[in-house]
Amino acid sequence: MGVYSYLDELFEKTASSTSCYCSRREQEKNNDNIEQDEVSETLYKRPNLFRDMGLLNSRRMRLQRSSSKLIANRWSDCGCESCVAWINNGDNLRLHVVVHDPDLDDKLSENVIFLHGFISSSSFWTETVFCNLSEHTKQNYRLFAIDLLGFGRSPKPRDCLYTIRDHIEMIEKSVIFPYRLNSFHLVAHSMGSIIAFALAAKYPQHVKSITLIAPPYFPSDNNKQDASLFTLGKVAEKRLWPPLLFGSSFMSWYEHLGRTVCFILCRNHKIWEFLLRLITWRRDLHFTIMDITRHTHHSAWHTMHNVICGGSKYMEEYLSILRDAKVKLTIIQGNEDQVVPIECSSSIKMKVPEADVRIIPKTNHSTIVLRHAKEFTQDLESIWMSCH
Repeated sequence: MGVYSYLDELFEKTASSTSCYCSRREQEKNNDNIEQDEVSETLYKRPNLFRDMGLLNSRRMRLQRSSSKLIANRWSDCGCESCVAWINNGDNLRLHVVVHDPDLDDKLSENVIFLHGFISSSSFWTETVFCNLSEHTKQNYRLFAIDLLGFGRSPKPRDCLYTIRDHIEMIEKSVIFPYRLNSFHLVAHSMGSIIAFALAAKYPQHVKSITLIAPPYFPSDNNKQDASLFTLGKVAEKRLWPPLLFGSSFMSWYEHLGRTVCFILCRNHKIWEFLLRLITWRRDLHFTIMDITRHTHHSAWHTMHNVICGGSKYMEEYLSILRDAKVKLTIIQGNEDQVVPIECSSSIKMKVPEADVRIIPKTNHSTIVLRHAKEFTQDLESIWMSCH
């Protein structure tokens, strides 16, 4: 904590605006732009041995969006051309969106919005589903694959808390409003499912279908404030094995260690990519490798806590709205998923009995799409067609 506070002040003269959550026992809000429950309790209520021993300052930081427009990257983030290109847009920030636009009139075509998962990008869809579309879909469906706020080629502003509302507003600003979408299908993977639920709950009469792959949903018997901490314990359980779960736990619980990992990997991604190309003799690396470093620690840290964990407080409300609106809901998950337990899909089925839950054998959190892209695309097309 002390090292980064010193370096932030040394290089940026903005230590107060980039302060960490280590010393915070409770949040203090004094900004009209932040709703009462937008910021997850997991940011400042995570158990911290050093804080509990009184070794950290107990000063209270205000959780507010900065008025100084801190959109530029921090000194510990990558400053290469591809990572900061979005800054040239100034205040007119828009998400990076890959659009497949058919030749039909916009009013005649169907619209589909694709949302990726955590530490991913629109490539998760463009390199799988978009490559396997049938001629009918190509000619009749307008597809939008989005880089969510803070990931891929989309903006990664520092004065953003990456709450669900932030993500929804940017999707509206970048896709729904400019393309005048009066109806649309939603397809989302993992973390993107929570944003899809929120978006569908806001536009229940406009959503024709929702298809979710491995949605993280952990119903809690505790009160609303404890739901976030309960979810953190589920999605980032402190385990040493398997490596994937260890990495998730490490990056979710330890703010400064996570920032150090991002400093080593993300800030120097050009070097790592060069070395991988040299070792593998491949000019083009797989998109999943490239996506690992296409974020900042600030964007990933806050999205993890304010969307994945904080979003659990709203899931009951989202599911209730969609159930009442009778939106077609399909859940697809691999039976070998080690990231999101299969029980999550079963829990959604209990809340929305009309939901179609499909458990795919011999697939996990990612291979359900990556290794079965053709079959998965066919399933999507049949779901969309059934809504006519």
